[in-house]
Amino acid sequence: MFKRMTVLSAAATLIASGDIKVSEGSKSTEAANPTTTETSKPAAKTADPELEKAKSEKDRLAILNAYATEREKQKNMALRAEIARLKLEKELLNEKIALAAAKQNSTKADEIAKYEAEKAKLSRETTLAKLRSDYLANQLKEQANESSLKINALSTKINEFETANKAKFYANADPVYLDNPLKEDGTLVISDRRIPFNGAVTGALADRVTERINFYNNKDPKKPIFIVIDDSPGGSVMAGYRILKAMEGSEAPVYVVVKSFAASMAACVTTLAERSFVYPNAIILHHQIMQSFMFRTMNLTEQEENFEDLQKWWKRLGGPIAKKMGISTDEFIKQMYENTVSGDWTEFGDDAVKLKWADHVVSRVHETSLLKSPDAKKPAPKSVRIGEINENGLTYAIDSAGKPYMILPRRNPKDAYLMYNPDGYYRFK
Repeated sequence: MFKRMTVLSAAATLIASGDIKVSEGSKSTEAANPTTTETSKPAAKTADPELEKAKSEKDRLAILNAYATEREKQKNMALRAEIARLKLEKELLNEKIALAAAKQNSTKADEIAKYEAEKAKLSRETTLAKLRSDYLANQLKEQANESSLKINALSTKINEFETANKAKFYANADPVYLDNPLKEDGTLVISDRRIPFNGAVTGALADRVTERINFYNNKDPKKPIFIVIDDSPGGSVMAGYRILKAMEGSEAPVYVVVKSFAASMAACVTTLAERSFVYPNAIILHHQIMQSFMFRTMNLTEQEENFEDLQKWWKRLGGPIAKKMGISTDEFIKQMYENTVSGDWTEFGDDAVKLKWADHVVSRVHETSLLKSPDAKKPAPKSVRIGEINENGLTYAIDSAGKPYMILPRRNPKDAYLMYNPDGYYRFK
């Protein structure tokens, strides 16, 4: 409606400007329809002016309508043309889009194809790499197996060699246990039930000896136990007496063997043993209990009491020895000083047997428990440090003159020392 009013307005403007001229009466009719004008000329003179005017207006409106209609058609045609153009542009755009999509799809397809080809290539390379790796691993495994076989073969040879070499350090034998360890040829057979007895007689040595006596009794109360003395100067009376009582209380027989030197308290242990065995050149030394070890200031009464204690100890140790010898205690002391000025009565093993200080002389000692060579594993030489305490509880020391000596452990107040110590190597602190 708005468009129609606009067209009518535009037509009116054209008429007013003279582009379209419309005259009243016959002029307008002639312009619109000349045939009608010619036939109606005579009637015009007689027609009603209002009617003519209305007719003229009608014709004018008809023309305007026709013009407007034509203009609408022109506009519609222009719109259709625009629509057609837009459709073509749309189709062109769609074609372009389709072409671009096709190109894009083609590019994607190429990329996908390239990716798939690359993926397939990588997969093949991975498979080949895995196969190559498996091949190399199998080769390495095979080489490792070959190396392992060679190493095992070499290890076996080395072990055989080492075993054979080690076997050289072991005796192919077992310890020998004899109820009577002394053979007729004078050989003493010692089993692995042996207890070393060396150095000063102290509480520590007494602990080691008595503990082993008890252990071997618990293991077998019948087979003999051997206390082997290589070298001992004697020592504490209380410690030695504890060893003697352990020997007496043992259900298994306890035998003492002296290979080199047994003095003082060690000599008492040898003489009072159930049976004792000595080399002919072993040395046994008996003497009295020594007061010189009592480094303590005493008044006369204390000295008398201490002397009485020493007398009691001597009766308990020297008395049984004198009895075994078949003499009195006083006679025993007398013979000590008859044989040596110092009272240190010393005898070789074969003569000690004659005096009943020992029971048997042996020509040979067979240590059946020594089944491993001492050279199998040589311990590193041990350096002695000043102030170090050894296994018997003695302390290493050096005096002001640079002379080494051993400090004896603290003595029990009622203890005494039965020790051979001519050079003062054993001292009190």
